[in-house]
Amino acid sequence: MKTKSNLERVLEAGHFAVTGEIGPPPGADPEVIRRKAKILKGNVDAFNVTDGQTAVVRMSSWAACLIGKEEGLDPIVQMTCRDRNRIALQMDILGAAALGINNILCLTGDHQKFGNHPMAKGVFDLDSIQFLKVVKDMRDEKKFQCGDEMAVVPNLFIGAAANPFADPFEFRVIRLAKKVAAGADFIQTQIVYNVDKFAEWMKRVRDRGLHEKVKILAGVAPIKSVGAARYMKTKVPGMDIPDSIIERLRGVPKEQVSKEGIKLCVDIINQVR
Repeated sequence: MKTKSNLERVLEAGHFAVTGEIGPPPGADPEVIRRKAKILKGNVDAFNVTDGQTAVVRMSSWAACLIGKEEGLDPIVQMTCRDRNRIALQMDILGAAALGINNILCLTGDHQKFGNHPMAKGVFDLDSIQFLKVVKDMRDEKKFQCGDEMAVVPNLFIGAAANPFADPFEFRVIRLAKKVAAGADFIQTQIVYNVDKFAEWMKRVRDRGLHEKVKILAGVAPIKSVGAARYMKTKVPGMDIPDSIIERLRGVPKEQVSKEGIKLCVDIINQVR
């Protein structure tokens, strides 16, 4: 093992790993994180904390990770390139590692025009693939991006995101291969609703032998309502929701839709595992 990460330990042992995600609050109340962490405790091997998802100002990922860690969970800090140049990224990597955060998910980040500060200046000094290489070199080569050496390295289990459903589909596995080559130890995918398309993506992953080089965690999430399903299908880029999913949810009474969404989620887990 490269790190003290519980997630790495579970994956390296060949077990079926489960992670959860916590969205931090748009405020400074730590109890929000503690309440969510208590729900996840005993049910997940690690938990993600989003980093300004949809470019909306919220509590920082590393701070929420530390609160969750105090509750006994293994945190995955998310870092985006949207708000940080390479200096700030490396500083935050060192800080997270010093606080005992053992996992990182390297992301480009949602464009600021989608958030509540559309006038903000995006940084995007690096993209997610370049960012992965920076983290790997810090951990494995004991070097900053500029080439300077460091005394104590950040021993992080390095993750990246993948979207099997974005266009053009033919490039999805090529992009994954670049992330693996750059240093990704594990991959967390976009939420899976189109199982057939995910299966085709996994076939191409196996054809390239990438499944032997990186651990892949499929994203799943319950749908609360028919309206939510329609919104994701038509308004959320990179989300693929088959019509059959919407019809399944429409086929139950309105008050039962959320429960059916959970059943659907369980069915998808059983199919992709």
